[in-house]
Amino acid sequence: MVVRTKGKSNKMRASRTHGWGSPKKHRGSGSRGGVGNAGRGKKGQQMMTLMHNIGFKLGKFGFVKPPSTVRVDKTINIGLIDSSIQKFLDMKVAKKTKDAIEINVSSLGCTKVLGSGNVATKLVVVAKKFSSSAKAKIEAAGGEAKLIESDVCEADKTADSSQAKK
Repeated sequence: MVVRTKGKSNKMRASRTHGWGSPKKHRGSGSRGGVGNAGRGKKGQQMMTLMHNIGFKLGKFGFVKPPSTVRVDKTINIGLIDSSIQKFLDMKVAKKTKDAIEINVSSLGCTKVLGSGNVATKLVVVAKKFSSSAKAKIEAAGGEAKLIESDVCEADKTADSSQAKK
């Protein structure tokens, strides 16, 4: 196998440009003067006011975080419902029936009832979701945990029925 001893650098000895034309070319990234707006120097500063006036912005600008697609249930504890039942009656969020107090937690802006706390009064709680401990505590106090259909399920049902008609 033949070994080449003369490469381009040996061939171009004493040529000053090594085949790249002007001596300014092919110097690497240092010939740019930096990255971005660097390397403007004295002459470049006079353009700054003009660029600012036409809306040219300098510097870094970050990014906008994409919206989260994860649904998080807004929760309320059964102990909090029981302890502030009089407040809910005054606000007319809860209704007093013959033998129990009925409260719809979706009117409080919550979707799920959790089981932290104790239940002393007989409650009829209406919510989209219940934890197992909350359901057990409500029923142990003689109350009832009623489930309501979620809006997403109803929207899916209407979409399914419209597709079935087609």
